[in-house]
Amino acid sequence: MVQMSGGQAVVQTLITLGARAGFGVPGESYLAVLDAFCDAPGFRFIGCRNEGGAAFMAEAWAKLTGEMGLCFVTRGPGATNASIGVHTAMQASTPMLLFIGQVGLEHQGREAFQEMDYRQVFGPIAKYVTEITDVSRTPEIIRRAWSLAISGRPGPVVIALPEDVLTQSAQMQIPDAPILPPKSAAVAEDLELLAVKLQSAQRPVILAGGGRWEVQDRNALQACARKLNIPVLTAFRYHDLFDNTDPLFVGEAGVGMTANTKRLLTEADVVLAVNLRFGEMTTNAFTLFGADRGAQWIAQSHRSGDEFHKYVAPNLSMISDPAPLLDGLRTRLEGQSMDQIPAWATSARAGFSAAQTAKPQPSPVDMGVVTSTLQAVLPPDAIVTNGAGNFAIWPNKFMQFSKHQRLLAPQSGAMGYGLPAAIAAKVAYPERCVVCFAGDGDFQMNGQELGAALQAGARPIVLIVNNGSYGTIRMHQERQYPRRVSGTDMINPDFAALARAYGFHGERIERTEDFADAFSRALASPTGAVLDLNVASEAITPGLTIKDLRYISDS
Repeated sequence: MVQMSGGQAVVQTLITLGARAGFGVPGESYLAVLDAFCDAPGFRFIGCRNEGGAAFMAEAWAKLTGEMGLCFVTRGPGATNASIGVHTAMQASTPMLLFIGQVGLEHQGREAFQEMDYRQVFGPIAKYVTEITDVSRTPEIIRRAWSLAISGRPGPVVIALPEDVLTQSAQMQIPDAPILPPKSAAVAEDLELLAVKLQSAQRPVILAGGGRWEVQDRNALQACARKLNIPVLTAFRYHDLFDNTDPLFVGEAGVGMTANTKRLLTEADVVLAVNLRFGEMTTNAFTLFGADRGAQWIAQSHRSGDEFHKYVAPNLSMISDPAPLLDGLRTRLEGQSMDQIPAWATSARAGFSAAQTAKPQPSPVDMGVVTSTLQAVLPPDAIVTNGAGNFAIWPNKFMQFSKHQRLLAPQSGAMGYGLPAAIAAKVAYPERCVVCFAGDGDFQMNGQELGAALQAGARPIVLIVNNGSYGTIRMHQERQYPRRVSGTDMINPDFAALARAYGFHGERIERTEDFADAFSRALASPTGAVLDLNVASEAITPGLTIKDLRYISDS
């Protein structure tokens, strides 16, 4: 037993659990925690410019490293700013702890300055919300929060830290035992049934997604798909779960689902959904896998039993980690002949490949050429990030991620995610190339985090797809109210000058043919880079112009 303050107990408990870094904005409500960081040389606190950016960084850190994402913010406005990251972590099933400085216990219930009831505020969007009211229980409550965040369907847990509890002291013992996520595996009879169904399937598909994929899970997916020759689709923005250069990778089931993807998911006679929660994206706005799917047979696995029968009624549901399910399936079908139609996998890949080449864009900078240039020059362990907007179609639909490349993108569709995620990636892996795709509107949601990058020495390459518009909303506007442009035009700053003000290399790219050399300079820059790409608003999507949309609306 050691005498320590609540603030010291918070930090020491996290370090004992293996925490290496956290992100946040300082606040007077948790000064005792900030003070405890001074005595924790092995822990790095990354100071951010806005709590939303900090929460995005914590979520991206967890998604990329497999560690717990940690975010520290102050009460009231700090907490509500951070809520976007909590929602993003919940949608992506990412383990994260959000620590919020709270009004002291003696003032609660009187609508004190910046007081909020965090159970009420975060209850609908977090996995669990709790508050430490007894300083001596600090290690116990944090360890339980950690366990909840990584167990079952991973997700964010919110912990309120009353200011007076953080400054109180007590005799405490912090357990040194690690907390490991509980493992689960499909039962033998379910594996046997699944093996029989896949062996007799003529058009099988694996659909993979969800959070907390460990190395052994990814390897098991690759090995199982190859052994059984089953084409693999990934869920929205989970491209990097499977080597996209493998002939069995056939695309992602997300926004703007391609005709080939819809065909595969409709024609498949057996669908194995691995670690997946069926949602709006994977079901093409709830039009696939419904009660009218005919003879299509669906097996769904997930770490949590809460994820079955939300919309899709699987024929077989299994609570299982990916690796034991996939390894067990591969073992049962070892040496067995499969009834799959010989051309099924090859035609699926051919359909995917056909959609990988974009038509020339009516724009000073053609993003199709930009994307193909990046595809050719990015290192084999590059990390790509993006926020939300039509610009994200380029990395999400036209890039192929090889085995060791990663994609960090928000399943929640949150704007402003790409830059904070890129900074977190550079903090985690400073030696790796990190490239962020951002729209001009998207970038300005968290552009001030260039300051956090400057301070932390985390310098990614940022590509601003600058079309002077909130492009996605303009697209919908033109579809529904053609020629009536309202609220979607943007007048932007000089992004290259702004980048230089933050110590980055900054360039404005006016023509497609200038991009390759500019990106070479960005790669060589020790200070990171921001490349401002001159993209025409007319090139509103890779396949449609504003003129096209107006013609469709008029027809």
